[in-house]
Amino acid sequence: MREVFAKRKLDFRNQCVKYLRYVLNDHFVLFLMVFLGFTAVQYSQLLRNFPKNQLPIWLAIVFLSLGLVFMGRIATYLEKPDSLFLLAKEEEVRIYVCKQRRNSFILWGILQILALLLLAPLFLALGVPIWGFILYCLFLFALKALVFQWKSRKFYLQEGLDWKSLIAYEERRKQRILQFFALFTNVKGISSSVKRRAYLDFLTNRLSKNQEKVWDNLFLRSYLRNGDFFALSLRLLILSLLIIIFLPQSMIATVFVGLFQYLLLFQLLALYDAYDYQYLIKLFPLEESAKVKGAKRVITSIGAVVLLVELLAALLFFKEKIMVLFILLVFLILYAVYLPYKLKGLVDERA
Repeated sequence: MREVFAKRKLDFRNQCVKYLRYVLNDHFVLFLMVFLGFTAVQYSQLLRNFPKNQLPIWLAIVFLSLGLVFMGRIATYLEKPDSLFLLAKEEEVRIYVCKQRRNSFILWGILQILALLLLAPLFLALGVPIWGFILYCLFLFALKALVFQWKSRKFYLQEGLDWKSLIAYEERRKQRILQFFALFTNVKGISSSVKRRAYLDFLTNRLSKNQEKVWDNLFLRSYLRNGDFFALSLRLLILSLLIIIFLPQSMIATVFVGLFQYLLLFQLLALYDAYDYQYLIKLFPLEESAKVKGAKRVITSIGAVVLLVELLAALLFFKEKIMVLFILLVFLILYAVYLPYKLKGLVDERA
């Protein structure tokens, strides 16, 4: 049994390493270096010009500490067939799950301490002695142990393991990791939830129901009903608004907004493949060019709505209003040049 779980762990790590190459490309590494440099400069300036009102800093530390404490999940590598084939070895699986909980806690506990060490100069600037900072780190470390103990409670029933909860928990853990990689490349094995959002029917009702708009209707419904597409758009939009509102450097904020626009477009390209598994759609008397045009119109419309909100926020909060034009320029390059190029590439792959 140990060999089976060890192989699953190795296979999933290899899968993550394969996708990590696409994440750590030249563009993202350059962006990451600029972001880390900017953060380091802002951090040093905060320490040099420490504000007299320390309440916002204490509140930020409290919220950050809570985020660190609840961060992390227990890796078990259990799969659906295990509830049947490993049922006879339930006691061994129970011991294995306890061991994985301990290993996961140690890993995330060490990462938590490393993150807190980065805040050590801030604690010293607030007047906290070194021994007080050490006690605070130990307190959060002990608190994290209780959190992991609480997270593992759902794994057990009075009569034994809750196989259904264990397997569902592990599946969600893997899906979250793969969804992160999906921001940068196409990832196999991602499952998505689909449900109708009746309160958004007014958007689909605005489209005409004729042959020219068949793909527009299908793609728009797929976007609104797919939990991944819709939620991702909202998350990226919220991140863009937070950057625009709270980042004082308009140029840096524009770079972040452009990056989020690119990530949104890259993810929305998956709409083109949303109906490939629906064989009945292939019976429609429609040409491939109509599908490309429909995908381009829907993706551009979604991007335009996001752009409109970003431009309004930039006009209100940017000190350098000229940066608004750069946001618009990035949008035009992405959706007028990059989008047709990528859609053409998708068509050529299927030719």
